[in-house]
Amino acid sequence: MKTINNSGDSYIIFELAGTKYAINSQYVKQMEMIENITPVPNAPSFVEGVIISRGQVIPAINLRKRFGFDKIDFDIKTRLIVVNINNRSLGLIVDTARDFIKIDKEQIKEVPETITALSGKYLSGFVTVEKEPILIFNIEEAINLTEIVEKV
Repeated sequence: MKTINNSGDSYIIFELAGTKYAINSQYVKQMEMIENITPVPNAPSFVEGVIISRGQVIPAINLRKRFGFDKIDFDIKTRLIVVNINNRSLGLIVDTARDFIKIDKEQIKEVPETITALSGKYLSGFVTVEKEPILIFNIEEAINLTEIVEKV
């Protein structure tokens, strides 16, 4: 685990379209490789389908599609991050996820207006680790549960 401070919250680092993002680990239930996604008719385009994980049916959200990045084929690095938001489980498909870091709130800086990779409302800040920016992903803003649950 990389640490930019011994205190603070734990975050999982994932990559999407060449950019590193962090999601607070309080939302994360597990990470796993992509296996057997069952398509769901009439689901939003960014919902790849559903998976069964630990006996539970979970919608699988392709974050590349959700945010308008080019779609790529899944490979051995592709990960499903299973998160819990408002007592609902969702799977987030990302290019790769491998690191945990601890981030102290004082180290989180505001997102500059010039960052256009994602809409600013989907980001709650950024930190720099080893001279590399990591954008803090605001999962509650980025994932519209009502839209997903109603259609899946």
